[in-house]
Amino acid sequence: MDNLKAIIVEDEETSREILRNYIAKYCPKVTLLGEAANVEEALLLIRNHDLDLVFLDVEMPYGNAFDLLDRVGDRQFETVFVTAYNHYAIDALNAHASYYLLKPISIDKLIEAVDYVSEIKEKENSLQNTVLKPIINQVAGKITIPQQNGFEVLEIKDILYCQADDNYTNIFLKDTKRLVSKTLKHFEEILSENGFARVHKSYLVNVNEIKEYKKGKGGSVVLTNGKQVMVSPSRKKELLAFFN
Repeated sequence: MDNLKAIIVEDEETSREILRNYIAKYCPKVTLLGEAANVEEALLLIRNHDLDLVFLDVEMPYGNAFDLLDRVGDRQFETVFVTAYNHYAIDALNAHASYYLLKPISIDKLIEAVDYVSEIKEKENSLQNTVLKPIINQVAGKITIPQQNGFEVLEIKDILYCQADDNYTNIFLKDTKRLVSKTLKHFEEILSENGFARVHKSYLVNVNEIKEYKKGKGGSVVLTNGKQVMVSPSRKKELLAFFN
């Protein structure tokens, strides 16, 4: 694919220079289109360029990274957070960050982050405007789910997706659903060998029931029943690997 078009958003000039030099020396897949020192400058760059990647510091004057992403709204670029503070990790994940780098920046981790984003973008671009065809056969087999008076047998192929509900799981079938007193992780362990992908902390989907992939904040998939399910950035690569 073409080089990743990127910008750096960082208020400290020294930190921008270090990251810029690292990218130039160790990340040939990245083309830097600009740098911003605050939210307003970053917004201008984002609105004027079709970006693939934003290296984003968390704390800036007159707003932070999360304020910036809220103002951007829906987006098709990936974000790599770069910060000296590890307590922002959960917030970064919730903001659909693809990667989280701590200062001082590890060159190996920077290369890893760029490679991760590059693989995602390459796969997304190859799948754009195509009918999704999983590289697995239709799932077969059955599973049993507990009930008060025994258990019920379900055909795996009839399961569209599973959704976490604390220590319970909602299993959505083509015509109905079941609430089961088992965690989503329990079903992930059972169904991962049968063409199911954990696309989000709350969702496990039948890959054969995915009909469309949408680029956006974290990305999302549309199932055959019209249900749209968000995809966590950390799960994108794993999901996209199911498709040609």
